[in-house]
Amino acid sequence: MVVKSAFLNGFIEEEVYVRQPPGFESARFPDRVYKLRKALYGLKQTPRAWYARLKSFLLKSGFVMGSVEKTLFLLSRGGDTLIVQIYVDDIIFGGSSHALVSSFAEQMNTEFEMSLMGELQFFLGLQIKQGLEGTFVHQAKYTRDILKKFNMGDSKPMTTPMSTNTALDADEDGKAVDQKEFRGMISSLLYLTATRPDIQFEVCLCARYQASPRTSHRQAVKRIFRSLKFTPELGLWYSSGSPLSLRGFSDANHAGCQIDRMSTSGTCQLLGTSLVSWSSRKQASVSLSTIEAKYIAAASCCSQLLWMKATLSDFGLRFGKIPLLVDSTSAISVAKNPILHSRTKQIDVRFHFLRDHYEKGDIDLVHVASENQLADIFTKPLEFGAFVRLRGELGVLQVEGVDNALIKGEIES
Repeated sequence: MVVKSAFLNGFIEEEVYVRQPPGFESARFPDRVYKLRKALYGLKQTPRAWYARLKSFLLKSGFVMGSVEKTLFLLSRGGDTLIVQIYVDDIIFGGSSHALVSSFAEQMNTEFEMSLMGELQFFLGLQIKQGLEGTFVHQAKYTRDILKKFNMGDSKPMTTPMSTNTALDADEDGKAVDQKEFRGMISSLLYLTATRPDIQFEVCLCARYQASPRTSHRQAVKRIFRSLKFTPELGLWYSSGSPLSLRGFSDANHAGCQIDRMSTSGTCQLLGTSLVSWSSRKQASVSLSTIEAKYIAAASCCSQLLWMKATLSDFGLRFGKIPLLVDSTSAISVAKNPILHSRTKQIDVRFHFLRDHYEKGDIDLVHVASENQLADIFTKPLEFGAFVRLRGELGVLQVEGVDNALIKGEIES
């Protein structure tokens, strides 16, 4: 559902004085100043005032606000549960009882002026296909739109978003390109990563050069678009039969940046077989070894897992030790060893909370073979076979079913 003129429903503490625009005068609305306490579009207090009004109404209606995610509201009644997620004036809701859902819709329509959109199929550029076996979230229409926007619709498709031989740097001697166009391409791709984690690393790598883009950087971005031409309908699959078990993967590419030699952390968190969150991020400091780089990446993954654990507790899900899979036995040993030795004395103290939560029993550090490290796709470019395999294990599939014949033909060629 969508709230019509949502910001006008809020109330502010300050007095606001407004006047009719020139030429808009009548007997009913004479030319004079009006004093208001209602929120108006354009005031910085307005979004906060709208949220306060909506939150107050939901809490009075028996909802409980999420302990971590403050835009999440839950209602339990007679063994049934209603879940409401707020995004400014857009509201996604669903529950285990049709009666509870209908009752909520009526309540909202009585309090506010609403537009009921029906079953969730399209939300903020995301396309959602729901079925008994699970849910697909994809951006196929958006992908085609940006290919057309940047004149890449007729380009030759590529099987991977970046070659394994690519090593981007500042390229100061290269020819400068249109900064506005380059930033537009990057921003469009960044929004696409909401359902395409397989291009996350490549997009974030190219985004580092927005201040002074060169021809080599533009060619790298075009390669990403050409890979989208090859797979425009891929999306994230969330199986309804997925077990509710939480786990995380973390990896790092030591000294991967060609400019400052900083490492790149890659992490992903899954609920059963469903990918929920992921990241590809350059680390804030230079790591002196691969062990240190992977230790820092594991600390980042740990913090995200703890946040997810707290959020899922609002849904009544409880977890014991959460497995965090790392492909470095040395990094695991550093986390398990309470004695600071020569390998860890230079690591920033803020990353040692990983060891603290391991000792508390919140997480369990588990070794995983490098070829089974799902986070590897977020740290560096991969060759086609490994890229497709990890992409599939992350749940990135074709909307109407994977074309196995096409993939098999590409591997053979």
